[in-house]
Amino acid sequence: MRKEINFKVDDILKFKAALLEWAQQFEEIVWLDSNEHETRYTSFDALLAADALTSIISDSTDAFMNLEEYQSRTKDWIFGYLSYDLKNDVENLTSDNFDELDFPDLFFFQPKRIISISGTEVCFKYLNMVSDEIETDFKSVLGLKTVPTVQEPSVVPIRIRMRIFKDEYYKRVHRMLAHIHRGDIYEANFCQEFYAEDTEIEPLETYQQLNAISKPPFATYLRLQNQYVLSASPERYLKKLGDKVISQPIKGTARRSSQRDEDQRLKSTLQHDEKERAENIMIVDLVRNDLAKNALKGSVTVEELCGVYSFEQVHQMVSTVSAKVKANEKPVDIIKHTFPMGSMTGAPKVSAMKIIEELESFKRGVYSGAVGYFAPDGDFDFNVIIRSILYNQNKRYVSFSVGSAITAKSIPENEYEECLLKAKAMREVLEESRKG
Repeated sequence: MRKEINFKVDDILKFKAALLEWAQQFEEIVWLDSNEHETRYTSFDALLAADALTSIISDSTDAFMNLEEYQSRTKDWIFGYLSYDLKNDVENLTSDNFDELDFPDLFFFQPKRIISISGTEVCFKYLNMVSDEIETDFKSVLGLKTVPTVQEPSVVPIRIRMRIFKDEYYKRVHRMLAHIHRGDIYEANFCQEFYAEDTEIEPLETYQQLNAISKPPFATYLRLQNQYVLSASPERYLKKLGDKVISQPIKGTARRSSQRDEDQRLKSTLQHDEKERAENIMIVDLVRNDLAKNALKGSVTVEELCGVYSFEQVHQMVSTVSAKVKANEKPVDIIKHTFPMGSMTGAPKVSAMKIIEELESFKRGVYSGAVGYFAPDGDFDFNVIIRSILYNQNKRYVSFSVGSAITAKSIPENEYEECLLKAKAMREVLEESRKG
């Protein structure tokens, strides 16, 4: 059982920063921040889960079965992530590419402390065993007067490397295009890794800088002991609200401009770009098929097709697909039958994932997986882990990955430039970051 107490806060931005700083005392943290993006499916402004009572860590073998058992047994809030490589539990696939991050394939925990923020109202939802600490914790957060400041550099700048270089990238995209021209696939999301070895960063400070640059609607700070996910994700993977499930795939990207007229031109060009629209529509069809596996007959609906939304650094083409499910449908089954998300795989999905494994040079892991939560009533919400920095503190290894959708109309040089555009925020943050 959980005890709930609500408080009013005047300066909510300061409180959010202090709350995340206060949470660093715990070894299991999930922080989800909408950055004041308000949509019809936004349930909160920010949500913090910390301090595990129970947890589950699994490799891909029987991962969804293990998660279903855990979710059914706890009958409580659980928070965590699904790595991309759970594809191997859904289909007869493997993940044999290079992996230096070494994150578990699946991690969820039942937090003792949950704190949600909606407007100026803060709700503490604590398990009874720690409920007598609510007032003290609230006062502790209020007592943190300043946000951590960037310290002077004490080590050399981070040296970011590419797992494959430009010429090799072009070669692999041409191989992907050969598969498309043969009819093996219609589209595939091809990704590349940027990394830094023998490197230390301050995870919270790095996240705050990344979030300040991007201000995305699905920002995430996740800590699993000495492994961190620092995410500026703009994309929702899947949400369940009662008998309704919603997916909002992103396909289609254009840069922003500081000049208003130029910015509007770039946005309009994206809206009418045939290649970008074709990419998005192919993934919408894939999502419709995935949702239909658990949906009530005739309930799958495209609520918005190829809408263009503006974020801090890029314009994105976003579609919204929804469906109705039976009241007794198992929440984990809904996720299993749609995972991994179509925007990060391609079509047909299984063939695309096989080719991705063949051509990519790294194991995706948490990248292009999902972070989120299950509520006690079976509702859930998960983002897509893109525009994210992954950090293994023990191995002193930092990684971020980016990708683009390859279709028959793709030009390798343009796809490469799109990757660099998506990498810009992470690269800037890391190159300016220091371990103080």
